[in-house]
Amino acid sequence: MKTRFSAATALLSGALLAAALAVPAADTLAQSYAPEHPMARLKDEDPAARIKWWRGARFGMFIHWGLYSVPGRGEWVQWNEQIPVNEYAKLADQFKPDGLNFDSWTEVAKAAGMKYMVLTARHHDGFALFDDGANPFTSVNTAARRDLVADYVKAVRKAGLGVGLYYSPLDWRFPGYFFPDLQRESAEAMRAQYHRQVEKLMTSYGKIDVLWFDAGETDWLNFGAEWKDAGAVPKWAVRYNGHYKGGFSWQHDKLYPAIRRAQPQVLMNGRADMPEDFHTREGDGALGDFDNQQPWELATTMAGAWGYQADAQVKPLKHYIQLLAKVAGRDGNLLLNVGPRPDGRIDAPQVERLREIGAWLGKYGQSIYETRGGPFLPADYGASTHRGNTVYVHVLDWKKDKLALPPIPARVVRASVLGGGKAGFTQTAQGIELSVAPAARDDMDTVIALELDSPAAAIKPVPVSH
Repeated sequence: MKTRFSAATALLSGALLAAALAVPAADTLAQSYAPEHPMARLKDEDPAARIKWWRGARFGMFIHWGLYSVPGRGEWVQWNEQIPVNEYAKLADQFKPDGLNFDSWTEVAKAAGMKYMVLTARHHDGFALFDDGANPFTSVNTAARRDLVADYVKAVRKAGLGVGLYYSPLDWRFPGYFFPDLQRESAEAMRAQYHRQVEKLMTSYGKIDVLWFDAGETDWLNFGAEWKDAGAVPKWAVRYNGHYKGGFSWQHDKLYPAIRRAQPQVLMNGRADMPEDFHTREGDGALGDFDNQQPWELATTMAGAWGYQADAQVKPLKHYIQLLAKVAGRDGNLLLNVGPRPDGRIDAPQVERLREIGAWLGKYGQSIYETRGGPFLPADYGASTHRGNTVYVHVLDWKKDKLALPPIPARVVRASVLGGGKAGFTQTAQGIELSVAPAARDDMDTVIALELDSPAAAIKPVPVSH
């Protein structure tokens, strides 16, 4: 994942600058699907149609797993500790998940109520979990001796879940990422790897449902920084608001149509300067505002860093339930990350918490799945979702004995508490007042179902004062 860095951390070590990488020659994905290729005749599908299943799914599992799992200090360990490329590469000798059955991952995801999964096929360290021909830095050509992406895709598809793959064009082994103009040959080799590997992912594993890019925006070249003229001594400074103005291009204008020809229905986020199907918000703090126009997803960690951390602590169940309700009420999806151990095991406390989330969804899932956010906008009280003629009010904080909601152009026919219990309501021209006896309230989320006499989708979102 992307992590915002300071100007100090943007300074490159001599070892990284000196790193040279030989990559096998190969056509780009765009070249592979030249106009005469049969797949070139496939047309891009309607974006609204292809996003429909994903919006209804609401909840997915993110998995950050790779060589960084071995030291167990997060997925940015190589960069944060400035581990020389050749030294870091030796971790591949220890990355041997011989006993991993990917069915164990899908079982946990399904038990948690998740509907799709996204695995880091290749993170910023450049280590690929799939076969990339003669490239030595893959799980196939090192100690694991497995195409882990192939095994993962097979298991996820068998489980009936959406198949997602994460890919980062950023590669810390290439000086050309940090200096795309000065190190143009390196940058072009990195681009060739990018196109080649995306081609592999899009053409070798059957239907892929989600292609999740990270750090592939042009403005992330130079590592999001640039040289500033500071008199006699140039200064390397973070480029907070400016844009990359150099001459290197990722050639996304060639890559995007080629991806669409290979996988017409694949959903892509917007982190590679290509048309996005959904927008990415990262971290709990990026929850943001209600948005029912642009599909979006909050990607956040379950515990600690994205990659495995031995001392990562899970949060209380209440945190995850309320986060899920807040995201759905803002009309977004939640992609909750786990960072398995080097052998592929997910820590027991995380598994336990995921099963608890699934148990909650087993009771209240109708208020999350296949819903849209609103019509009552999020506020201190909580949030709301709707489906058909029903509005689900997620009361996360009872400020008073009764909850006052604004008026809506529909009549409330009935009110009830999901999971059991009575809900009182009074509807007037001034609004709707809801009440639930303290004994029937849920400290995590009291879900009140309001049955209307007309479709809730026809109601424009309305603000709530508290």
